[in-house]
Amino acid sequence: MAATLRRLTNTSSFTVLQEKLENWHRDYHVFSCEQNLNRCCELIELTAKIQGQLFAILNLAAAEGGQYAGVDTLKTRLLPWLGNSFSISRPSVTDDTSMQLIQDSAEKDRQLRELSCSHESDMKKMEVQLISTRLQLDSVTAELVDVQKELEETKRKSATTLLATEDEILQLKSDLRSANERLEIYKRKLEALDDYERQIRLLKDEVSYLNTEKAMLQERLVRSRSPSPLPRLSRSSSPPRNGSPTRAQLTNSSRYARLVSSFSDLYAVERLEAQSLLRRYIHNMANLSMLLFICCCESFQRAKLDYRKFKLRVRKTLSSHIGPESLEDAAVDYIVKNLDLYDVQSSVNDVINAMNLNLQISFPPEVDLSLISDLIRETCRVAFAMQTLDPPLDLAFASDGELYNDTKYRRSFDSEFTAPLVSYHVWPALVEGNTVVVKGEAVTRRAALWSRSRSRSVSPLRSRSLSPSHSLVSLYDI
Repeated sequence: MAATLRRLTNTSSFTVLQEKLENWHRDYHVFSCEQNLNRCCELIELTAKIQGQLFAILNLAAAEGGQYAGVDTLKTRLLPWLGNSFSISRPSVTDDTSMQLIQDSAEKDRQLRELSCSHESDMKKMEVQLISTRLQLDSVTAELVDVQKELEETKRKSATTLLATEDEILQLKSDLRSANERLEIYKRKLEALDDYERQIRLLKDEVSYLNTEKAMLQERLVRSRSPSPLPRLSRSSSPPRNGSPTRAQLTNSSRYARLVSSFSDLYAVERLEAQSLLRRYIHNMANLSMLLFICCCESFQRAKLDYRKFKLRVRKTLSSHIGPESLEDAAVDYIVKNLDLYDVQSSVNDVINAMNLNLQISFPPEVDLSLISDLIRETCRVAFAMQTLDPPLDLAFASDGELYNDTKYRRSFDSEFTAPLVSYHVWPALVEGNTVVVKGEAVTRRAALWSRSRSRSVSPLRSRSLSPSHSLVSLYDI
């Protein structure tokens, strides 16, 4: 009897019963009639199971008292209570298993509520941020319209009166250029809104996945309460193990959203930091933009090559793998769990060496490309992680003098908007197969190919060292 009483105490059945009763009271007006009835039946069944265990303890206690001990108590309290037609439902499974399933169900309910509340708060924050950003864009657009009107009025007055000085004209041009830069910044923020909306959709997908998992757990609990099913039949009705998804497949959507956001951050944060570091040495913005563009492309190529080598080593290590998933899925799942094993510093050194031998870029001898090692490191990490997606993300093919494609690129603020050809690229586009995920940036100029070919024909060959701390000899434009 002491063991049975201790097991009833350890399972905390009354605590689970009180918690489920409080949850039902809190959500009573939210649930439908069918859901309230199901909750009530569940509490009745749980109460019956607890009373069944108490009756077992009562039987053991009466047996320990001998033949006549406790007879008066049974006559005065138990028999009148049984005379009121009270019935005890006996579960088809053991009490320990039923209590464990109920505790698991309560824990899953609590986790689902917490996750749902956190997701709802995140989505509300993103919606508030979207609204505030849209309001800022509207106000800035109105300001730009007013500024343009003021500029047009000033030009008309200057043309009619001929009193505008050269300093005033330069000031007006600088104001117009700064206004265009602000417009480009807010255009980029508007494009970031699309990324936020994509993240909201991915969060909603995760919530639906958790709801499906909850429904499966509830169905398992209902099957455990059904009247004595055969164990052989219950095992045969379960889904096959080889159809269960791996961790990499389950987290593919969330990792996709995080990596797309990280690629946007590379353009908005790390690229600008590297540009400010090199701006002290390279004054030609075209050369500086081409250098950073080639840096991003070289980092992606090196990361993809290192990923293939790393995957071959993992497949060789897991060659004796036995499990429900295939060897390919097991290798990808291992890489997703152990991304920190990627030797990113080796990739950074290889990218710097490749850029030192690239004749398409030019920079002063005192520039050391290790200044932008942070940009290279973060780009290699993002590119390496993108190869674990299904399907993987990659950079779009780009070439000098290609026909401008509005679906792949957006023009920079200093471009000629009527020019059909790309003079040089500022940032590559991110694609998934043939679909553009994130647009790149390009500069369009008229007679781009002729000017570029003429400038390259007069540039001599350069000799560079292969080490990151090298002594450069190059011809560059200032």
